[in-house]
Amino acid sequence: MKKWMALTAAAMLLGASLGQPAHAAPASEADAKEAGAPEQRRAAYGQLSLMTGLDWEQIAALDQYERTLRKARPKARPKLGSWAGLYASPEQWSGATNPDPSDRNPDSIRFFGGIGRDGDGDGKADPSSDIDLLYAQASAVARFGGTADDFSIGVWEFYHNQRAVQRVNQFTLLYRTFGRLDLDGSAFPVPVGTDYSYRSTWGTARGWGGHRTHEGTDIFAGHGLPVRSTCYGVIENMGWNAYGGWRIGIRDLDNRYHYYAHLSGFDKSLRSGMTVEPGRTLGWVGSSGYGKPGTSGKFPPHLHYGIYRDRGMIEWAFDPYPLLRQWEKAEAKAKKARRGR
Repeated sequence: MKKWMALTAAAMLLGASLGQPAHAAPASEADAKEAGAPEQRRAAYGQLSLMTGLDWEQIAALDQYERTLRKARPKARPKLGSWAGLYASPEQWSGATNPDPSDRNPDSIRFFGGIGRDGDGDGKADPSSDIDLLYAQASAVARFGGTADDFSIGVWEFYHNQRAVQRVNQFTLLYRTFGRLDLDGSAFPVPVGTDYSYRSTWGTARGWGGHRTHEGTDIFAGHGLPVRSTCYGVIENMGWNAYGGWRIGIRDLDNRYHYYAHLSGFDKSLRSGMTVEPGRTLGWVGSSGYGKPGTSGKFPPHLHYGIYRDRGMIEWAFDPYPLLRQWEKAEAKAKKARRGR
C-alpha cells in the first residue's frame, strides 16, 4: 500500500513538473515539441528515477537507445508518443495472450504479461503517453535490482541482444560524465584552416586484402597533423587493424560509430571505454596499415574517416562526406565569428 501511494504521488509530481495535468496530452504541436526539449525530458527522467530506482542517466540512456532504433528503422518502429523513444507492438504492450490487444487496464495487462504500465497516474497504461512508455521500459529493466550488473541484466532481458546492453551502458556513461542531455556538438576531424584536402571517395575500389569498396572519406594531410573527435562519444575500439593500421573507433549518442584509421599514433592518455568530446585530440595523421602491426608508408599520409550506423542487430556504413562538409563549414563560420568580436 505504501509503495502504491509513493508511486501515485511521484506520478502526480511528474505531471506537475511537466507543467500539465498528469492525464493531459500536449495541447498543440508546439507544446509537444516543448515537452521533448532537453530540460523537459531531464525533469521526466528525474521523476521516473524516483519511481523506479534507476538513475536518471540510465533512464535517459534507455530512451535514447530506443530513439536511435527508430531513426534506423522508422517504418518498423513508428513513434507512439510525442517524444519518448520506446516502440512496443500491441501484443508486447498488452500481453501476447491478451484477448484485447488494445487493452489499457494496467491490472489486466500485467496479468497477461504485457509491458504496459501507468506512469502518469491517470489509471490507464496508454502507449501514446510518453510517461507511460518511459515507465514501462524503466520498470521492466529495474525489476532485476539496482547495481550496475543488475541494470545490464535488465537491459539484456528486455532486448536479448548484447549490442543493446553495450550501447545503453555507453550512453549511460556519457550522460554521467557530462551531466546533461544536449550532447550533439561536432568538430571537423582535423583542425580547420590547416593544410589538408579531401573529396568524396565513397564506394571507390580497393585492392589490398581482396576486392572491396571504400567505406569512408580520405583526408590527405601532412604526417603528424592532429586528428580530433568529431563528437561526444565513448572509445569503443583502439589499436591495430591490418587494413586501417593504428585506428580508433568512437560510439556517439546517435548510435553511430566513427572510425579513424591510418594514424601515426594515439594520444597516450586515451583508453578504451573513455569518453571524449568534439575537438579532443585522438592521435595524428599517418600512413599505417596494410600489414602486420607497425607497417607504415605503403601510401601517402592521410586520415581515413568512416561512419557506421547500428540498426540493432547489424551495422552499416554510409557516406560521411556530406557530414564532413557540414562540420567543416560550421567550424569555419564559428572561427570567423570569434575573430570578428
